Amino acid sequence: MSEQAFAAVDLGASSGRVMLGRVRDGTVSLTEAHRFPNRPVRAGGTLHWDALALYGGVLDGLRAAGQVASVGIDSWAVDYGLLDASGALIGNPVHYRDARTEGMSEKVAAVLSPAELYAATGLQHLPFNTIYQLAAAQGTPALAAARRLLLIPDLIAYWLTGEAGTELTNASTTQLIDPRTRTWSGRVAEVLVVDLALFPPLRQPGERAGELVADVLAETGLSGPVPVTAVGSHDTASAVAGVPAEGGDFAYIATGTWSLAGLELDAPVLTEDSRRANFTNELGVDGTVRYLRNIMGLWLLQECLREWGDPELDPLLAAAADRAPLRSVVDAGAPEFIAPGGMPGRVAAACRRTGQPEPRDRAETVRCILDSLALAHRRAVRDASRLAGRTVRVVHVVGGGVRNELLCQLTADACELPVIAGPAEAAAYGNVLVQARAAGAVSGGLPELRGLLRESLPLRRYEPDLATAAQWDEAEAVVAGG
Repeated sequence: MSEQAFAAVDLGASSGRVMLGRVRDGTVSLTEAHRFPNRPVRAGGTLHWDALALYGGVLDGLRAAGQVASVGIDSWAVDYGLLDASGALIGNPVHYRDARTEGMSEKVAAVLSPAELYAATGLQHLPFNTIYQLAAAQGTPALAAARRLLLIPDLIAYWLTGEAGTELTNASTTQLIDPRTRTWSGRVAEVLVVDLALFPPLRQPGERAGELVADVLAETGLSGPVPVTAVGSHDTASAVAGVPAEGGDFAYIATGTWSLAGLELDAPVLTEDSRRANFTNELGVDGTVRYLRNIMGLWLLQECLREWGDPELDPLLAAAADRAPLRSVVDAGAPEFIAPGGMPGRVAAACRRTGQPEPRDRAETVRCILDSLALAHRRAVRDASRLAGRTVRVVHVVGGGVRNELLCQLTADACELPVIAGPAEAAAYGNVLVQARAAGAVSGGLPELRGLLRESLPLRRYEPDLATAAQWDEAEAVVAGG
């Protein structure tokens, strides 16, 4: 079988990259063609994404990748760009961490109760969900002038192809999709005064999203036609497709700026218990549901490193491994940790508020954060198993946290389950595999795609230290009581 190459555009909250995936003789491999920064910009008191800089990075990456069979795009969720009647972008997209959504949860709840909203959409409450951003935008000149709303990966695809669509897995994060019908919830949109005509037609992962237009071909040096394939354009949807699991009795934790911890299901869980536990039902590849909880993730550590002047991480992790375990823990999903700035002080304040000793140095702060993340992983996996009625026998950790051996071991200890770590580039692998299947380079459903990953990649297994179980029980009681 001849080799085929696919470009996976993977946009994260701090950087973007174009990965070159190659499929040949039943194996898949990845190399990085180009990486570029994603620097939010505050202007006029509002925090924005620099969308044109991101697009420029994508073009540079496609030029570096060389000739490919297709292109697929994934990114973070909930944020969007508005286009006017001519198709021009109306200002840079607003960052989900911007303060404009403060108070919007209460505004929405006044017309649609949290219970009703969850029963209709199954989405976890997060104060920056798209519906709250749209509530904040009501009455603004930008929204009044808008004729199209494109989520971030759909915006990049539009600039590449000139064709507009709304990929389903990312659309499911807007809190406007009914996860049972896998289409828009007209009732929610009507009550919240959201014009669904702003959204172009829904696309499924694997569908053709257009071809690179002439100016993109000229800019990148590629020879057409080069199709753009809709993938799981929410990066977690691609990452879950890239979990090398065998069988269905697994939980996954997609680690990075956020930790997304949960199960892959065939149908949503829309119970009141599920809502109160703050689980989300996002849509995945091949008709699946990503039943998960969003946890603050390595954002806490990233913000501490930034505050400290970006010291080398490995020595800090080595020192943290030698610190006393579970000396102090915080609720890694608490809203107080969402905003940037002053993270070491906020971690210390949370410890102080719950009557625990404050970290005395950087290594103890790092150990507190990693213990707290592992504890949050444990709670999410156990809650998902209970609420969905699904037995979990192994936890797959994918994403950037795979490189953090201490976090992987602590997660195994906390969950009291084996952890299989890898791949770090799960989102890019999932992106490439959906493209490759659409192109006929591979075949089968998710089990077959995951089998190809297991044959292609080195994975590491962490066994739990069951002697620490009582300590994790005590730490969980501290967080629950806080």
